[in-house]
Amino acid sequence: MKFGIVSGIFWALDTIVLGIALSLYLPIEPFVANPSLAISGAVVLALVGAGLHDTFCALWMLLYMGVKRRLLDTWIALKSRGGKACILAACLGGPLGMGGYVIAISNIGPATTAIISSFYPALGAALATVFLKEHMRPRQWLALCIAIAAIVVMGVETATETTEGNSLIGLTGAILCVLGWGSEAVLLAWGMRDDAVDNECALQIRETTSAIIYLFLLLPLIGALPTLLEAIASPVISVVGLAAALGITSYLFYYQGIKKIGAGKAMAVNISYSAWSVIFSLIILGKIPDGIEILCCVCILLGTIFAATDTIRPTAFFVHK
Repeated sequence: MKFGIVSGIFWALDTIVLGIALSLYLPIEPFVANPSLAISGAVVLALVGAGLHDTFCALWMLLYMGVKRRLLDTWIALKSRGGKACILAACLGGPLGMGGYVIAISNIGPATTAIISSFYPALGAALATVFLKEHMRPRQWLALCIAIAAIVVMGVETATETTEGNSLIGLTGAILCVLGWGSEAVLLAWGMRDDAVDNECALQIRETTSAIIYLFLLLPLIGALPTLLEAIASPVISVVGLAAALGITSYLFYYQGIKKIGAGKAMAVNISYSAWSVIFSLIILGKIPDGIEILCCVCILLGTIFAATDTIRPTAFFVHK
């Protein structure tokens, strides 16, 4: 469980830093790259940011595995059945999940998108129960529901934006996000049952596959290559690289958590990033949370911890892997 908690902490930092990077790169309006697809400049920018983020993650992982002299292990894993499952997981969690997420944000707003997308651990846990025969006790399901409910309340509390997008498209994007992220971890957990695929090889396969799909399929398809080149040439690229370093650290712990405690519990504890984001927003951005947000953060942290813990003994956090 400790792996999931640390993963949530680093993902919250990644989210904040990537948000800073996107806010620094202001020229959005000129980049309505493909009017025939009715894609707004904000969506193009978000997809470019996601593509750059995953590309940097792939490069960081290449460096990490190179230093450890494990690149051959990844190549062997890639040719295995488990490695092919990781490729499919990358397609679901990267372009499908993240693509749906940013499309939803541009149409129904970030708060509503966050509320809907927070249900992905519940779907993932259900899929893990059916396909991986993982089991969570009734009190663990209750704890997960409490954490998700707290995320929903916090999203409603902070929902101040109004959007002029297509609500049906936005809802479809959010659902794709839930389906993509929820099924990704289940496929990864199944893939890592293969002796040739450990958590590090799985992560390198995942990030490399996602980067390739963004750079050579999705971004060219929506006509975003000019925006991509503009972003690469801008100073903000170093901030995106920093965000990716935080992100790949989060993923390393997250994948280790999937390997140790299973997909369902790892996803449950990973959504603690919602609470850590509030804490780091206070520290980094000076954004002071109100009483409801503080209460929701406590519920999220406790809910995710108890959802991932098989025992309710006070020492469980320190001894549970």
